[in-house]
Amino acid sequence: MKRPLLIDTDPGVDDALALLMAFAHPDVDVVALTIAAGNVGLEHTTANALRLLEWIGCDVPVHAGAARPLVRPAEDAAFVHGRNGFGDTGLSRSRDGVAALHAASAICDYAQRHEGRLELVMLGPLTNLALALHLDPALPRRIARLVVMGGAVTGRGNTSRLPVEFNIGFDPEAAHVAFESFDRIELVDWEATLRHGLDLAEFEAWLAEGGKIADAYRSISVATRRFMLERRGDRWHAADALAMAVALEPEGVVASAGRALRICLDGELTRGATLVDWDRRGGHPEQCRIVLQYEESRWRRLLRTALRLDAKP
Repeated sequence: MKRPLLIDTDPGVDDALALLMAFAHPDVDVVALTIAAGNVGLEHTTANALRLLEWIGCDVPVHAGAARPLVRPAEDAAFVHGRNGFGDTGLSRSRDGVAALHAASAICDYAQRHEGRLELVMLGPLTNLALALHLDPALPRRIARLVVMGGAVTGRGNTSRLPVEFNIGFDPEAAHVAFESFDRIELVDWEATLRHGLDLAEFEAWLAEGGKIADAYRSISVATRRFMLERRGDRWHAADALAMAVALEPEGVVASAGRALRICLDGELTRGATLVDWDRRGGHPEQCRIVLQYEESRWRRLLRTALRLDAKP
């Protein structure tokens, strides 16, 4: 029996690769996509999710959700992903086809439908999940797994607030609610992403192999690949895809650490930072399994399968 997977996402070039990976995998059934603002605004992230489903010919419910963080406004990442989130390629679609149910309500609904079996993969800010927890405080008991892409566990972030990672920094209050509510979180942070970079020239060669999906991804990722070349040298980093690899094939995790983690809600430079009790001094429950290393050959295989370059995952 396939494992039911609900993906909360803010597409996003990186999210698109993760979604392609999930839809290509034989062991999971993606029951729905719930959408938040994050990389770009909700109008664009929702349209991008619909567009991606159209590319791959999948008919999965898309539930639009939070258009802004819980408390304070936040900047998006359009400078990386393009103003529309898909590299300003001109690819767009109306909101026709969006399910009526709000994303937060949808998370609660699917958790009840698949009681004890549903796996949540959170690829963007945690706003929809925080709202769902408000609607159903028993939600953590209904969920089989929660995989989160977010955080920078030793302070090497990717935002203007140096120790802060984007997803957590976009809505720290929502992250605080989620991390205080769940006692089992599998965390793939930004620093794990940096350890799993792919040679950019090799990734370009993969895209050049062609095919419908690879060509589409090559088109939407032009601006992002240029950004990486200018800012990060010769490595391609795909944070959401790495989190999806952990969600799809957790046996590929070869090193991890269980620790307590708290979200910093204050400070001009530290708001949104993820504080890990590495030395176990605080006495708090160790709710996070922090992924440190993922099997390289498996990671590469899943990436190639996402682009439909190999026949089987």
